[in-house]
Amino acid sequence: MWNITEVALQLPTSTASNRLLQPLWDHLLLRHYIVVSSPFFPLLLAFSSYFIFSLPFAILDILGERSPLFKYKIQKSRHPTIGMMLRTLGTAVYNHLVFVLPAVLITNVVMPSPPLPAVAPTVWELISGALGVLLIFDTQYFFWHLVHHKNPHLYRWVHAIHHDYISPFSWSTQHLSAVELMTVGFWSNINPILLKCHPLTIWTLTVFSIWMSVEDHIGYDLPYSPGHLVPFGLLGGAMAHDIHHQKPSSNFAPFFSHWDRLFGTAVTVKPTKKIDKEK
Repeated sequence: MWNITEVALQLPTSTASNRLLQPLWDHLLLRHYIVVSSPFFPLLLAFSSYFIFSLPFAILDILGERSPLFKYKIQKSRHPTIGMMLRTLGTAVYNHLVFVLPAVLITNVVMPSPPLPAVAPTVWELISGALGVLLIFDTQYFFWHLVHHKNPHLYRWVHAIHHDYISPFSWSTQHLSAVELMTVGFWSNINPILLKCHPLTIWTLTVFSIWMSVEDHIGYDLPYSPGHLVPFGLLGGAMAHDIHHQKPSSNFAPFFSHWDRLFGTAVTVKPTKKIDKEK
């Protein structure tokens, strides 16, 4: 692993000075290299993003009808309890300690990460790389998700835990079986490698995708959410995934809406029929 002096010697000259993100990248390399070069940094970034993004909505759920955003709650008659929140958070912590952390250790021994590059990505490289990875992951998870809902054995043993709650809430984002978490983690790690993404692109994408995943599960149809801000209904958002938990035969894609439209599984209005009781 490089030390700080070696990093400084590797930094680019004026040939890269026109890159908008270069000052940020130089700062990370010179001031925080030991942290960002650690194989555990992506794991720490992902889990801390999940915790930070989920916490405000957990507070809103605890406030219930006293919350200033309660009018945006999709299923107003259903409220997650503190016990439910602790259970889902505990599942996420357990999976990361027992399965994800050892996987990171083994991967780092078998295939150590290369040194961080000295040159930052261009803004276009960051945006296009992140969008490409999101589209690939969206495709992978749509078909994986569809198959696991169609096959009762796969559903029971792999995916059913995520549907423990018919009204999702922020902590339930990572209320997953170990198999599902490791599958999602594998795609999340291999796709940027296939597209040769810059580490800064990967880290930015990690934070953004975690936010989108949490936002899908918050149970609030906020007017400023990406699902409303992006035109033409290209994104699903909280309402779409909330409907999936109410009607599991619909809205299988995690982020975008095109696959559900193509396969006729898109539901864009809130169901009015009486839904089954929670498990």
